[in-house]
Amino acid sequence: MSKLLSYGLLFSNIILLVIGQIMFKIGLQQSGGLHWGKLALSPAIWIGLLLYGIATIVWFIILSRLPLGVAYPMQSLAYVLAMFAAVWLFGEELTLAKGAGVIVILFGVYLIAK
Repeated sequence: MSKLLSYGLLFSNIILLVIGQIMFKIGLQQSGGLHWGKLALSPAIWIGLLLYGIATIVWFIILSRLPLGVAYPMQSLAYVLAMFAAVWLFGEELTLAKGAGVIVILFGVYLIAK
């Protein structure tokens, strides 16, 4: 498997994880918080769990192709994408400190990928 495909799988894994987190947040909002009975019946929660399951299978493939010391730190891109999703979808505030944190993460990922 080529490096390009391996990194494509890694990016797909990151996207699956971020969308899974978004679905968890939506499910929690719709349920009004940690109401386990409602959460157990929430389609958004089930979709999030399914996405996490698929992401785990993809992660196994990634680990068979890329060094853990490269793949795992690069997953920090999920933090960046999740923050932008939180701002865009849920109206959360993007502060200067959060923006600086994103820049640090992106720079770290760049160094690892290089």
